[in-house]
Amino acid sequence: MMVPVALLLLGALTAVVAPRMLARADWPEREPVVALWAWQCVVAGVLLCCALSMVLSAAAAWQAVRGHVFAPAPHDVVEAYALQAPGPWAAATAVILACGGVWSAVMLAREIVRARVRRAGSRAELLVRSPLLPGEEPGNNRLVVLEGERPDAWWLPGQAPQLVITTAALRRLKGRQLDAVLAHEQGHAQARHDWLLYCSGALAIGFPQVRVFAAFRDEMHRLVELAADDVASRRFGRLTIALALVELNEDRGVFGPCPAHQAHVPQRVHRLLAARPRLTAGHRLRLTATAALVPVIPVLVTFVPGLRALG
Repeated sequence: MMVPVALLLLGALTAVVAPRMLARADWPEREPVVALWAWQCVVAGVLLCCALSMVLSAAAAWQAVRGHVFAPAPHDVVEAYALQAPGPWAAATAVILACGGVWSAVMLAREIVRARVRRAGSRAELLVRSPLLPGEEPGNNRLVVLEGERPDAWWLPGQAPQLVITTAALRRLKGRQLDAVLAHEQGHAQARHDWLLYCSGALAIGFPQVRVFAAFRDEMHRLVELAADDVASRRFGRLTIALALVELNEDRGVFGPCPAHQAHVPQRVHRLLAARPRLTAGHRLRLTATAALVPVIPVLVTFVPGLRALG
């Protein structure tokens, strides 16, 4: 039982230390995409430690599981894991971790179902408020303009994604500012940020006492906005997207002393207007090495057709 326990301790240590290190670092503000990958790798590492601990505990507790897991392995390997003399907690540990895995899958499925229900309701409302023109068919990248007094724009994901913008936003945003807002929303869609939010929300709701999952959810909501801001700023400039954010949010009280909604908007504007620090060669090398880490969730969504269909 030493190896399963060591894996659990490694997962717990990662869950405690890694978020604190990321919170104290200043590079996530400059490189939000790399930070998104880093957070995914941290959470994937914690989950992988739990999964491996579950498998080894089950192999130690039950001969049938051990035969399947270590079928191609030499006898010396089995002895090295000390699975011939299982501890009293092997079966309990395996069952508890297996229940945790099933619960995570249930929470993710529930988040996906809820998201699909919300999207279906939003699409039905869009068809009522902005019906299709004669001969027009719903398809990808359809731009929907809604009558509204509040300036707003958002991307509705799904098999037929739609970009929605209100008439108030069209009146306020001029020229490149409007293009920057549209590029921001398209950045969300191209990177499949909705899947990051589903997975992080499922873990945070399913395990409210596990702080790393709550931090993962909060950082995903913040970092995806920074990443989309950078997509727009590379095409239209940092000042343009910053001014567009001010135009869209100045009537919502987010720039007051006690913002009640979207309190992250002032920080996003300040980040865009601040001078971008120059990275040294060493910093660029380290960030390039970090960027080589595989982004877990977007890769799964890209290569697994079933996940794309669910989205």
